[in-house]
Order: sequence, then structure tokens, then C-alpha cells
Amino acid sequence: MKNYIDVSEKQLEDLIRQDADMIEEGVKYIDHQRNAERGPLDVLMVDSGNAVVVAELKIVEDDTMLFQGIDYYDYVTRNIEGLSRVYKDFQIDPKQAVRLFLIAPSFSVSLINRCKWIDIPISLFTYKCIKDEDSKEITAVFIETTIPSTPEAIENYDLKDRFEYITSLDIRKIAKDFIDEIKEWDANRILIEPTKYDMSAKISGRVFSYIYPRRKFFWVYTFNDEKKWTGFPINSKDDLEPVKNLLKNNIKKLG
Repeated sequence: MKNYIDVSEKQLEDLIRQDADMIEEGVKYIDHQRNAERGPLDVLMVDSGNAVVVAELKIVEDDTMLFQGIDYYDYVTRNIEGLSRVYKDFQIDPKQAVRLFLIAPSFSVSLINRCKWIDIPISLFTYKCIKDEDSKEITAVFIETTIPSTPEAIENYDLKDRFEYITSLDIRKIAKDFIDEIKEWDANRILIEPTKYDMSAKISGRVFSYIYPRRKFFWVYTFNDEKKWTGFPINSKDDLEPVKNLLKNNIKKLG
């Protein structure tokens, strides 16, 4: 018969020392309770890629372990060259980023969310300890907790920025006048939107052209008479006349 049991931090350290591989495949135990600046760090390991792993252990849910773990991470990172020599038998690669493992029976939502903003290799593992009543053997089962990704930053783009990329003032004016004219063709349905590097022209939500600013000219992309997506370099007003006719035809087809 097997039962879930609570263990002391020392017992948890002993279980990891006996079989660190059960946390993550290929992980090897190096040392525990090694003195650091803020006190002894819990467990030091090396992963299958020869990167050092600093493990902070708690036997209860404790948000402070994140800050403690970062302190130990800082100490090990700053002393990685010396540690790789001290523990040379483990073939530590000092050029690889140190990893931080937080190991506890559970984690608060706050701690998990904080971890997504920390730019170091960090992993969270919950554990359960099981005791076999017949053999009295205690084993630990570790499960990695997923850290959510950081939300992508929402970037706002401005037509003014796209125009100002053009350093030739004459070409910049031609581009502005061109965009204003396109809008007038169908003010209710045509939309000009800035993107990261260009401007899109849409009618009823469908793209009929892209305008790419360059320093001394700009490109206008649209479908040619053979229905092939084609770019036209614009160096003067004269270059725009045949392009305008193509755009108007494409607008009619899409509209």
C-alpha cells in the first residue's frame, strides 16, 4: 500500500541527491547546502547539456522562494568559472546560462505570474512524496508547472512615421498626396493603415495595395494587368499615372 506523505526539507534534499534525474531527465546532483553570500543554497546540479542548475526547495507554498532563488542564481552566475573548476568532474560548461529550479508542493498564482517577467532560465516543479508501507521506501514524483508566456507588446504605428522615413522632401510630398488621393476615390470604404515598415491600402477590409517607403523613392505593390502581384518604383509624379489606373481597376474588382 502506498500513501502520500509530508517530508522535511532535509528528506527532500536526500531524495534529490539520490536521484536528481527524476526531476528532469539527465540532471545530475552535484552538491547541497553550499555556502553562498546570503546563506547555504539548497541544491546544486548540472543538466544534460552541462549547464549548472540552482535548485531552491520549499516544503510549503512560499512566495519568498523566488527572491531567494534569484539571490543564489546571482551568486552562482558570478562565480561560475570557479565552480566549474571546483566541480570539474561534472564537466560544467561555464559558457552556458545557469538555470534556476524552484521546487515546492505548490505555487501561488502570483509567483507563477511573476516568473513570466523574469529573463532567466527558470523552471517550476511541484512534487508529491509517496511512502510504500511494505518497504517503507519513500519516492518523490515531480511535475513541471508551465510558466505563461509574456503578452506581446502592442505596437502603435503612425502614417506620419512612415512618411518621414522618406528623406527626399519632394518624394515625401508625392507619397502624401498619393495617399490622400486614394482615400478620396471611395472615402467610405478605403482605409490606409500603417504597419511596421509600410502602409496597406484596403477596400472593405481587402488589401489592394502596399506602399513601401524608401529614402529617395517608394514602392507601390498591386496586381498588374496579368493579375500578378507586382512592385512599381515611384521616383516622380509621372511614375504614378499608370499605377493609379491599375489601382482603380483592382478596387473595382474587389468592390
